[in-house]
Amino acid sequence: MNLPIRPRRNRKSAAMRDLVRETELTAAHLIYPLFVHAGADDQPINSMPSCKRWSLDGLVKEAGEAHALGIPAVVLFPAIADKLKTRGCEEAWNPDGLVPRAIKALKAAHPSLMVITDIALDPYNADGQDGLVADDGRILNDETVVALCKQALCHAKAGADIVAPSDMMDGRIAAIREALDMESFTEVSILSYAAKYASAYYGPFRGALDSAPRSGDKKTYQMDPANAREAEREAKIDEAEGADILMVKPATPYLDIIHRLRQVTPLPIAAYQVSGEYLMIKSAAASGWIDEKKVVLETLIGIRRAGADMILTYFAKDVAGWLIP
Repeated sequence: MNLPIRPRRNRKSAAMRDLVRETELTAAHLIYPLFVHAGADDQPINSMPSCKRWSLDGLVKEAGEAHALGIPAVVLFPAIADKLKTRGCEEAWNPDGLVPRAIKALKAAHPSLMVITDIALDPYNADGQDGLVADDGRILNDETVVALCKQALCHAKAGADIVAPSDMMDGRIAAIREALDMESFTEVSILSYAAKYASAYYGPFRGALDSAPRSGDKKTYQMDPANAREAEREAKIDEAEGADILMVKPATPYLDIIHRLRQVTPLPIAAYQVSGEYLMIKSAAASGWIDEKKVVLETLIGIRRAGADMILTYFAKDVAGWLIP
């Protein structure tokens, strides 16, 4: 055959494929989500195989092992005791609370590790919502933003490098940025959950933290999965209000949103491979139908290829180990 153009020439060997590879995945692209609780033991999470609710000692050890593999950052999610949950969510900004203590322990043990904290009220809320709830069931936007500013300041004072508002309240990025700057925390970054969808993929996570809404749902603040243009609007608003990084959550079902935001903003894009994505891979691998390592790496490459600069994934520590030559 007279074929002057043969694309297979660029796939003829492993060395050639390495030379022409377009998308890179390294441990430096990963953020490791970790659950923490106030107990002295490390508790397995039934809804998320291989994940645990870490004690403070266990958290420090696990984060240190991940950091030694090249993972630059962890993000903390607290399991708060029911007795501390209130409708006013006051525990969210308790300077002696679980998250401030976890931040201090991590920064003392691993100074170069970036510590990211979740800014939302649902772990502390007796109603299980990300915002304060009115007597008639409405989620109160502006009152919630005031509370989120208190929470962000609390975490900044404890030593957090990045605060990550995941609540989807209007105006919270500008308010948090102003609150941080007024207290001279100008170097604390904001990673905004700019496009957080009202997804069915969050179920295992809510089981891990017992943070499901006590009634109703989160559709008045989290985004409709049918909408894409709305994600652009949310991202542009958060960029204008002072966000440093923009998040898309979940990741794999929303690759088009990651790609779309990559086209409209110069800011770094984060993507969260959420608990449902994690559990589907784990379950299929446990049944013997897929190769876990190969599928995880292919999935993360897909998220990177779509335009994500960084990926939050429960597989982070495993992946970092797999990528070691």
